[in-house]
Amino acid sequence: MYNALLRKDSSFEGIFFVAVKTTGIFCRPTCTARKPKKENVEFFDTCREAIVNGYRACKVCSPLEKPGETPNHIKKLMDEININPAVRIKDYDLRLKNLQPSKVRRWFKKNHNMTFHSFQRMTRLNNAFNKIQSGDKVTHTAFDSGFESLSGFNESYKSILGDAPTKSKKHVINITRIETPLGPMYACATEKGICLLDFTDRRMLETEFKELTRYLNAVILPGENFHFTLLKKELAEYFEGKRKKFTVPLDTPGTEFQLKAWEQLRKIPYGETISYKNQAIAIRKPEAVRAVANANGHNRVSVIIPCHRVIGEDGTLTGYGGGLWRKKWLLEHEKKADHSKS
Repeated sequence: MYNALLRKDSSFEGIFFVAVKTTGIFCRPTCTARKPKKENVEFFDTCREAIVNGYRACKVCSPLEKPGETPNHIKKLMDEININPAVRIKDYDLRLKNLQPSKVRRWFKKNHNMTFHSFQRMTRLNNAFNKIQSGDKVTHTAFDSGFESLSGFNESYKSILGDAPTKSKKHVINITRIETPLGPMYACATEKGICLLDFTDRRMLETEFKELTRYLNAVILPGENFHFTLLKKELAEYFEGKRKKFTVPLDTPGTEFQLKAWEQLRKIPYGETISYKNQAIAIRKPEAVRAVANANGHNRVSVIIPCHRVIGEDGTLTGYGGGLWRKKWLLEHEKKADHSKS
């Protein structure tokens, strides 16, 4: 990593952040500031870790501006896959593009929790699922989606979706990765709307995925969804301080109590906060303060369903799955944007 720092190697963007002990500042791997001595630096996987350890963001390379941003060479690979989901990009092909397979694999493992080759396979299956749901024949779909044999396609399809292509009763939840000033987020969507929006380093993320697949009888596969276009637009406007309300449709299954708690969250005005107690009173369950806090903790759609606007009765910041540092940032961001427009 230190050698990558010396080379200002952009292929390591999103892989690590470097912090300088003598200045108390952390940077991207490509920062143009003068490089420190090896004994004076330490490396972190995320900007959050650097902040928690007392470092400030560098003003030269602005590591908090879309930390974990997808490197250009990764963007090109994903564009190639999106244009033609049937394409098979092997290690040999990566080397022809002057890319090291190990670096590509490491980036996908960190940012998508799967290898690059698994990502391609999942994308092909998602494409095949959509074709079959639209009425295409299985045999034609198998070869058109890049599978080399019908048996191989059937086996892969069944291992992921649980049933043979002709008998599948599963639904597909599409997943994508979105870069924000607070770090990358995963977004999931069904045909009805966005069903998950959360930071990729949230500890409860695996639980959220399991809940979604159980509620919706679905599997989560990488792929495009028409709701993502509006989500990305509105999310970018929110972080720029230009949007207070979201219009993107949501699909948020949950218990009756959770749905009431989440509905009340969306009624909290931009730039304002309420206590868990007041939220419980608002849904006519004044004795259910802990249950309300628990429901907020199970909110799978961050920012849009603004559980960050709920604070302790004494005004303290408590209970945010994305981390209290993010909660603090979001509240300050909203107050600042609201004040600048008033």
